[in-house]
Amino acid sequence: MKSFARSLILAAAVAAMPALAAVQVKSAKFEDNLQVAGQNLVLNGAGVRVKIIVDVYAAGLYLPSKVSSEGKALNTAGAKSMQIVLLRELTGEKFAEAMIDGFKANNSDADIAKFQPKLDQLRNLMLTFGTVKEGTVIHMTSVPGVGLRVSVNGQQKGSEISGDDFYKAMLKIWLGEKPVDSDLKSALLGGN
Repeated sequence: MKSFARSLILAAAVAAMPALAAVQVKSAKFEDNLQVAGQNLVLNGAGVRVKIIVDVYAAGLYLPSKVSSEGKALNTAGAKSMQIVLLRELTGEKFAEAMIDGFKANNSDADIAKFQPKLDQLRNLMLTFGTVKEGTVIHMTSVPGVGLRVSVNGQQKGSEISGDDFYKAMLKIWLGEKPVDSDLKSALLGGN
């Protein structure tokens, strides 16, 4: 009888424990919550960017609240963040080229022309990364009223790139009509 009571107490204690506060995607870990400029963001979804058959990076999208459509994700007000964890070594130049190609594939010619100085600023910032090792964590965060802030392993790189509209256009790399990886897009929007 005592062991039955002990088992019930143990089961109740385990049930009362909070769920694990992270999502594992390949070797990358994504916390359920992220704080940006005093605002709590939740992990909307996470997945893997695959190019041909190679896992390039794992990515997680953080928003003020969970959404399941690209329109809601792109138009959500407030802070947002993409966390990218490299699953292979990559140069800053290759990373920048891929980002700019994805940007151009998902934005109009007018938007590309409008944002060209900011794209150049982002490219130059990424070139300072040098060779980025497997496991490196890159955050591309929209700070309301400030702009795009890029950090590598928790250290901010360069100065912010102003404009909330630029961040929205940049998110289309992953969430636009021609995303860099359609399975990743689905995962970032909470799909499997």
